[in-house]
Amino acid sequence: MLAATKHPLRKPSTQSSTLLPYLFEHIDEEQLVTVFHVGPALSDTVDFFSRYRCKLHFIDLFGELPIVATADATADPEQRLASLLQFPADTLFDICLFWDLFNFLDDATIKAFLAVLFPHLKDKSVAHAFSVHNIRAPQSNHLYGINQPDTLSCRDRRVALPGYAPHSQRELQALLHCFRLERSVLLPDSRLELLLHARL
Repeated sequence: MLAATKHPLRKPSTQSSTLLPYLFEHIDEEQLVTVFHVGPALSDTVDFFSRYRCKLHFIDLFGELPIVATADATADPEQRLASLLQFPADTLFDICLFWDLFNFLDDATIKAFLAVLFPHLKDKSVAHAFSVHNIRAPQSNHLYGINQPDTLSCRDRRVALPGYAPHSQRELQALLHCFRLERSVLLPDSRLELLLHARL
């Protein structure tokens, strides 16, 4: 279990989630659970997972946006992501929490991200993400965590993230080729909440 330092943001609001509970429905508190969380290690998320036997991998890819080639002209997004996503070789994730990452990655970068992640998925891996119902939807500016099995914590980011260019649901489903869309829920602000299942 990773320790979390207090994140310098205002007190979070909460948001009910219809799909979040499905991530945990087949997990009991004695099972070792391996989780990939895109974003910083917020105290509420760490507290939530303390009820499970966990290996938590927090990687704040949002802090690396826009994810592009490094100064080395020969580098490509996959090399860049491989340098950021340095998981132990035997790591297999039960749960992936992508949040709204895919709204900030172009097609090539999503493909590169999945190429790096794919060896760490198993046939029972499940994931949560947000996309948009309409690609003209305004950018949301939230940092997400987990408060309860059916409740997210939402903090306003101090600065808007760069590179907002969301994909339609059809486009995103095609790009996320190693996941199948299990369920989607339309939220009041035109976001879509997605439940994904690994397709190996």
